[in-house]
Amino acid sequence: MIEAELISIGDELLIGQTVNTNASWLGQQLAAIGIRVIHTAVTTDEPKAIVSAFDAAFDRASLIIVTGGLGPTKDDITKHVLCDYFDTELVMNEPILEHITSFFTKRNRPMLEVNRLQAALPEACTVLFNRQGTAAGMWFDRGEKVLISMPGVPYEMKSIFSEEALPKIRERFQTVGLYHRTLLTQGVGESFLAEALSDWENRLRADGLGLAYLPSPGMVKLRITAYAGESDAAKVDMYLSEAKQALPVAAYGEEEETLQEVVGTLLRERGLTIGTVESCTGGAITALLTSISGSSDYVQGGLVTYSNRLKHELAHVRLETLETFGAVSEETVEEMALGGRKKLGVDWCISVSGVAGPTGGSEEKPVGTVWIGIASPTAFWSKQFSFGDHRERNVQMSVLAALNFVRCALLGIIPEKKQH
Repeated sequence: MIEAELISIGDELLIGQTVNTNASWLGQQLAAIGIRVIHTAVTTDEPKAIVSAFDAAFDRASLIIVTGGLGPTKDDITKHVLCDYFDTELVMNEPILEHITSFFTKRNRPMLEVNRLQAALPEACTVLFNRQGTAAGMWFDRGEKVLISMPGVPYEMKSIFSEEALPKIRERFQTVGLYHRTLLTQGVGESFLAEALSDWENRLRADGLGLAYLPSPGMVKLRITAYAGESDAAKVDMYLSEAKQALPVAAYGEEEETLQEVVGTLLRERGLTIGTVESCTGGAITALLTSISGSSDYVQGGLVTYSNRLKHELAHVRLETLETFGAVSEETVEEMALGGRKKLGVDWCISVSGVAGPTGGSEEKPVGTVWIGIASPTAFWSKQFSFGDHRERNVQMSVLAALNFVRCALLGIIPEKKQH
């Protein structure tokens, strides 16, 4: 298997000012074509440090991909370091100069000398055209090994890699792409999944396939890999289907699907509308539902009733309910959902109330306690969740839990609490 190393250049990455999303994206793209990333490095904008990173990478890998340091300012020195490293010089590339000139003309912006100089590129490189910006990518050969340099701006880097670099990589290294399928789950932990799918996983691995558990707050992705590529696609698809059937409540989608997309599709297919009454999530459920283009077909709106006063005045939760059971209770989210459904004039309504933290918890209702309710025209569902003590994660997990809860209710795979 071809081995690769990723090098990211920039002080902003080292001090945490910018998150290095480029490395994770490139790792995914390379894995998909059967290239293994064996090392990633982040280095400062200094020639000595960059050269040291290049030397180490060439010792380890056949393909080195470098991002960053190709802008027009003085601290962008990667191009000059590459010239010294490959014993070449900068020459003006006329097609790139024409592209840069057109780039500024179309935007009615002045083109400075520093912008013009971006068309000066190492003579020894193969130029990788940048359709999204002014900093071209560069391909260098060193014997049987290759170094690719691209700008650090993610959307520019992705465009250059996908359109220019990837076809050349596949041709040069004669890669055999891996075949992946990913099952998305919500609301169950990695250890629970591993136990529930133990026999399934044993059979899968005995069949020569790979399995990875990829957890994040509230979610776990199960990625099945066929190392032989698409020739084993049917086998991978079979195992994914088996896991999906074994986890009807947890497994909500595949590949890059989001819960808000899945819920939106179910609502649109059924001709239903939905609204929300939110307390601890502060409108985050509505924000995710409406992040989908065309969601106005089914999302009517939402109420943020953070205070008990607004729970009463807007969602018509009775004062006696709040006084007797408290804001974080099954009784309160039931009245929030039923009242919100009428107030918003929707078919379905999601309600949520909880203790997001880090303060406000009690022995009876510790931080992370969240109640979620769902009202349909004929039924009501509710469930208590216990998350953690981190406010942001509690909100995030509450939103995901609410969307998956309503998905399950729409599909009829969880029992109704009561009818009304």
